Amino acid sequence: MSDLPTVRPEKPAEPLPAGTRAPLSVIDILSLLCALFAVGTLAVWGFTAWDLPWNIIVGIAAPLGALVLWGLVVSPRPVLRVHPFVRGLVELLIALSATIVWWSAGQAWVGLGFGVIAVVVGVLVGRKRLS
Repeated sequence: MSDLPTVRPEKPAEPLPAGTRAPLSVIDILSLLCALFAVGTLAVWGFTAWDLPWNIIVGIAAPLGALVLWGLVVSPRPVLRVHPFVRGLVELLIALSATIVWWSAGQAWVGLGFGVIAVVVGVLVGRKRLS
């Protein structure tokens, strides 16, 4: 019994005062930039890859759908609280759609670069949220 370390209880951390938020980190900003890049990519693709009547519809619907999905599930204050696996899957789906757009436009290296960056940032954000 003498070999056991002595443990003293510590006071828990104080919660943030009402009306304040945790400070943004570099990972949070990178996650936002990846989402904005994906939405912008979908908008440009929608307006340039389709013929006249469809380019307006797809150019508005594709980024709007990604934004609605992001706001419902992935945003810092999501409307729907889902399992972290589903949240990561939706975030990956948005990044994957932008990567596929770049690949289909003949810019495979841009798509690959964005895909790698988005996955790394998504993993780091997911680890931060789970800790």
